[in-house]
Amino acid sequence: MADKKKPLQKQVAPIIGYDAMLSSVVDLLEQARRTSARAVNTIMTVTYWKVGRRIVEYEQGGVARAEYGAALITQVSLDLTARFGRGFSKRNVEQMRFFYLTWPIAQMTSAQFKENALAKCSTASSISFPLPWSQYVRLMSVKTSEARSFYETESLRGGWTGSQLDRQISTLFYERTALSRNKTGMLKKGQKPLPEDAVTAEEEIKDPLVLEFLGLKDEYSENDLENALIQHLESFLLELGGDFTFVGRQRRLRIGDSWYRVDLLFFHRRLRCLVVIDLKLGKFTHADAGQMHMYLNYACEHWTCPEENPPVGLIICAQNDHALAHYALDNLPNKVLAAEYKMVLPDEKTLVAEIDTTRKALEAKQQRKL
Repeated sequence: MADKKKPLQKQVAPIIGYDAMLSSVVDLLEQARRTSARAVNTIMTVTYWKVGRRIVEYEQGGVARAEYGAALITQVSLDLTARFGRGFSKRNVEQMRFFYLTWPIAQMTSAQFKENALAKCSTASSISFPLPWSQYVRLMSVKTSEARSFYETESLRGGWTGSQLDRQISTLFYERTALSRNKTGMLKKGQKPLPEDAVTAEEEIKDPLVLEFLGLKDEYSENDLENALIQHLESFLLELGGDFTFVGRQRRLRIGDSWYRVDLLFFHRRLRCLVVIDLKLGKFTHADAGQMHMYLNYACEHWTCPEENPPVGLIICAQNDHALAHYALDNLPNKVLAAEYKMVLPDEKTLVAEIDTTRKALEAKQQRKL
């Protein structure tokens, strides 16, 4: 039994050429994952374009009539959410509609049709979009059609990742290129990726939009230590008594066109409020506090029921030299409620001690495996 637990490379390392063979297998699997993710993205993008077209054709007959458009979007969002769950918020449905209006058949830059199919097929079954849906979402935030077309063309020409496209839009690459005397040099420079632009096959598959489209759960952590600490914290809070009720782990939220994840989400029965927990492995910063208050504002608006109290946030920093835990109570409407929260919630020192002990135990266990 002990031999089965040994890493595979220790058993076959002496075999000549094994490393080369293993590398080729890894490359094969990585490529297969990327291809699968891109195939899903293509289907998703075409589907959302068609959804947008159906809405436009129904509400307007192809002509803009905004007087009842908003009410229709709201109703479609409610009905699709009831049927399919996540992915069909009012904002998302609006984007699908805007996607069709921004990339109509007659004006498409990236959607390519087979020449013979245009005359024969009015259902646009041969339509294809080479960019991922997330990049079209980012392109839709660009105000002018000229800039939008420029970024789309350069994304296709340079094979930009989503991070590259976001960086170029955020740094006004279109405007800088238009003002430059050496436009060719600017375009060549813009094609060069930065290290942070790289996207792994794992990240492509776990794109929140892809998971949402497929109706799959999105609960994962990129760091083994972080994941273990989150799991232990979840168990620890549930063991404190019946007040804490588990709601979700790695709960995803979308603000604007950016995605965020809340490590743990609980409901406290006695306080009648949500408890948003964010775990940081590094040192506590003001940015952490700002992010938590953003989470709380979102939770208050989208996750809190009318009869519930405002949510409270817990930031836990578990860095190597010391740990820190802090409740974010500034958003509460009065001091009395804040005092009640402090009385009922677990003591911050207790949480610090528990996380610190657990972290050290996990790190020691990892060292023994090396």
